[in-house]
This record gives sequence, structure tokens and C-alpha cells, in this order.
Amino acid sequence: MTKRTSAKYKLDRRMGENIWGRPKSPVNRREYGPGQHGQRRKGKMSDFGLQLRAKQKLKGYYGDLTEKQFRRIYAEAERRRGDTGENLIGLLERRLDAVVYRAKFVPTVFAARQFVNHGHVNVNGRRVNIASYQLKDGDVVELRDKAKQMALVLDAIQSAERDTPDYLEIDHSKMTVTLLRAPALGDVPYPVQMEPNLVVEFYAQN
Repeated sequence: MTKRTSAKYKLDRRMGENIWGRPKSPVNRREYGPGQHGQRRKGKMSDFGLQLRAKQKLKGYYGDLTEKQFRRIYAEAERRRGDTGENLIGLLERRLDAVVYRAKFVPTVFAARQFVNHGHVNVNGRRVNIASYQLKDGDVVELRDKAKQMALVLDAIQSAERDTPDYLEIDHSKMTVTLLRAPALGDVPYPVQMEPNLVVEFYAQN
């Protein structure tokens, strides 16, 4: 289990963007960076800085993944045929915690990881408690009976805060979600622009 090492909204402030599209994000009130000199940090960023920022933003969006975890996912994306950046997004979206979050069973990606780790989810009828578990096309994720009645789940489903993507088939009446296919970058409902091509450049040069 990955331990979250910083408050989730610190990343929003550091990036100057509301990366999860949350109404409570401090960026909605203050777009400048944190700290005493946050309002003065407007200098032009180097290519390395842009690439590093893109990596930090993508890592942070999926629950503040460790560098070791993220590097392993990137290595798999690079090994596969096709565009490495698109492969990277596809692998991140195949994570079990990401699919639980996308299906609106929980309010945040951090809650999704904890929800999976606590054993509230079945995959194809079998209990899975590994948040990084990679789903295959056609896999069916179902909440366990006790989890279907949780206030956290019922409130998240009612929320109009997020859209559900079309690469998932979601049935909130049965509390199931089926992964139909791996998404392309343009299919993923990110609230902000993600730039996996800059992540590829970062790892290619470092």
C-alpha cells in the first residue's frame, strides 16, 4: 500500500492547477504558488522543469504514486508496441483503484486506494485488495455486499462533480463496472491537461 506523503491540495497549489477538479481546491481561490514568495514565481520554466512538472502532475493525479511504482509502469508502457505516452495513460487507467474512482464509487482517488485495500471489491467474482491490480478488457468489478450500503459510496454516486467515461460500462444499480477497453489520452476525463509526451521526454533524457 502506498502511503500518501503530503496533503492532496498541496499538489494543486504547487502546480497552480486544480488537477482533480475539486470545488474545495485552494487554487479556486488563489492561483499563485504556496509560500511567502508564491505570487512572484512567474519566471519562464526550462524544458527540464516542464517535463518534471508533467511527471509530478500525472503521478500526483493517480494518488501520489511513488517514483518506483511510476517508473515500473513507464517501463511497461515503453516495452509495449505503439505510442509510449498513450500506453502509459492506458496502464494507469487500468489500475483497479483508478477504475473504482472513475466509476464514482468513491469521491477521490485516495479513497479508491483505501477502499480497494480494505477488501471492498471483487474482480470477476474474486476478492482483490491490490490497488495497482491491472484489469484486462472485459473484467467486471463489483462492490462487495457490505460496501454497497456504505454512505461514502452512496454519496459519491449521487455527486454531479465528475463525468463517467465511455470506456467503462457502469451499472450503479448493481454496483458494477466493466472495463471495455484501454482508453486513449483524449478519452480520459482529466480536469486539466495532462502531457504524457513530456513524461516520455523526461525519462528519455534522465
